[in-house]
Amino acid sequence: MVVCPDTTVPLAAVNLWYDVGSRHEVEGKHGFAHLFEHLMFEGSAHVDKGGHFAAVEGCGGDGINASTNPDRTNYYQTVPSGRLDLALWLEADRMGSLALTQETLDNQREVVKNERRQRYDNVPYGTWSEEMTALAYPPGHPYATSTIGSMEELDSAELADFTAFHETYYAPDNAVLTVVGDVDPDRVVALAERYFGGIAPRGSFPQPCPDPLPARFGAGRHVTVYRDVPTPRLFLCHRAPRFGTPDGPASTVLAAVVGRGRGSRLYRELVTARNLAQSSGAFLSAWGYLNHESVLMGSCAPSEGTGPGELLDAYVAVCDRVADEGVTEAELDRVRAMLAGDWLRELSTAGGRADAIGRFTTRFGDAESIRDHLDHLLAVTADDVHRVARQILHADNRIVLEFLPEAAQAGAGIDTDEPEAAA
Repeated sequence: MVVCPDTTVPLAAVNLWYDVGSRHEVEGKHGFAHLFEHLMFEGSAHVDKGGHFAAVEGCGGDGINASTNPDRTNYYQTVPSGRLDLALWLEADRMGSLALTQETLDNQREVVKNERRQRYDNVPYGTWSEEMTALAYPPGHPYATSTIGSMEELDSAELADFTAFHETYYAPDNAVLTVVGDVDPDRVVALAERYFGGIAPRGSFPQPCPDPLPARFGAGRHVTVYRDVPTPRLFLCHRAPRFGTPDGPASTVLAAVVGRGRGSRLYRELVTARNLAQSSGAFLSAWGYLNHESVLMGSCAPSEGTGPGELLDAYVAVCDRVADEGVTEAELDRVRAMLAGDWLRELSTAGGRADAIGRFTTRFGDAESIRDHLDHLLAVTADDVHRVARQILHADNRIVLEFLPEAAQAGAGIDTDEPEAAA
């Protein structure tokens, strides 16, 4: 548990990071961690269905939500500091006595399936991230599947799966409780002991332990798929260091120099100078996975009159130039300012601070490690970025996923999956 007092406003942000996400799922049961996140709002021993929202909003609280990613599931809300006891009691009640029924499972299964339709299946390019993820990680790897899961696996979900899931992972010794706001630390500790102290710890938790992946994919790949999309679009992936490793900050800075904002290399070259790409479709970002090798993900969308092949060559040339020549101090100054602004905005609210503390405590086992994050980013040098760029932006560490309209398939033959030539 971490308490961060802040007397500037009479609020308390309560955030729980559970060390369970889609990386803990087993074959045939993908999407279960995210579906379980929905079930956690369906009532507990002393709280009716929907009662968590009603209780928090009824006392003047807000910001009630949850999220799931490959590494974790978190639950959060902000309440008036005088009602901190209510928020802690609500979280403890569903940790210790969640009400799981066939009715709630059936209901939330349909909610998640509809979410999949809205975010993945029924929007152009919606499946790009899960298709790329399946290319970037070997079958069976904890990061090889998306958090949303497939329709088939969601349909196969059984109540016993979720009862076992809760009994396995939802325990006080598998969670980080963070409270930020106008609170007395001793009182927070006493309340946490009162409400969570009666929940038995589990002692151990199943953890996936895949073989370490090499620093590079080992061969470039170019995969073409035909989908119901209006225009071509390219997505690119490079293997990168995970969050919290020595080269993690440099890879974050590299991604921002190459592909974030109008001052980035990609935007200046592909959009402004040559008008090859649409302004909304040229980026590169670091995904920052916590527990295994991570990725940099990029995209570019051809402007009218530009072929995807021409755009891809230009995108790769930008990356190659950074790997060959490095970056300038002016580019580093721009990115340092952007990343510092991001971090300060994240910490400017009690809720943002609570979530960040939960992330660093979960990753490093030490809440104090958050104090070094900005320093590590600002300490990245041009030499650091150049060294990491040579490692990451290499031809044998690049996957290209090309989306083409279905109408283009007739004259193109079958889908391609051809290795790129190594540089």
